[in-house]
Amino acid sequence: MDHEAQYNNRALVPDHPAMMARWRESAEAARSATPPLELAYGPGPREVMDLFAAGPDAPVAVFLHGGYWQALDKDWFSGLAPALAAHGVGLAIPSYDLCPEVRLGQILRQVRAAVEAVRARTGTRPVVFGHSAGGHMAACMLSEGRASAAVAISGVFDLAPLIPTSLNAALRLDAAEAAALSPVHWPVPNGSTPGGTVLDCVVGGDESAEFLRQSRMMADLWGAKGVETRYQALPGLNHFTVLDPLRDADSPLVQRIVDLARTAG
Repeated sequence: MDHEAQYNNRALVPDHPAMMARWRESAEAARSATPPLELAYGPGPREVMDLFAAGPDAPVAVFLHGGYWQALDKDWFSGLAPALAAHGVGLAIPSYDLCPEVRLGQILRQVRAAVEAVRARTGTRPVVFGHSAGGHMAACMLSEGRASAAVAISGVFDLAPLIPTSLNAALRLDAAEAAALSPVHWPVPNGSTPGGTVLDCVVGGDESAEFLRQSRMMADLWGAKGVETRYQALPGLNHFTVLDPLRDADSPLVQRIVDLARTAG
């Protein structure tokens, strides 16, 4: 298998710059309309999150951004907040350090701290949803009992296939580290420990065969072990346009996150 072709999404979608430009435009519009509160969750310059509050007692979901742990930050994704706010759900979007400056394990430690900071602020485990690398980390947070539910969008749950790709130049994964950091090998949140037991694996129907396989595999694997899993391939969407439903307050994906956030505990 040509893993490079399967996992290099920017190469797979040549017009991705235009799609990412729309992310940026919607993010700037959202921050201009409703400036977020910036909160530090750690001492580093990127250990900060934007909080778009929806009211003093409103639930808060956490969005973990993608970029293969080596690109982007919170400022690209503010445009996801208005659709949730329309239903009375707030949104926290953390940045984190990037590879190769840090290892992936350090990024996971930062994401833990960010999610725990939201939990401390609200008194409940939040719904955690994420895209691509963020989908991987959302599943990790559910495994560790830090989330009330997770929605993993275009996630990578087994990191081993990334080793032979150009993406690994920054990640520097070997077989042992890839296995240790892959949630397919982590404890299954089946109700035997605190935290949620709901994992949605959502992927664009037009994504590569490997991205479709990863989401289906994760849903099947954890579902067979007691997790309430869902698998959904959204027709006509690729690795970048799969985020479009998150900007539509009436989309089923937004409604699903809203429903999960309202029952968080």
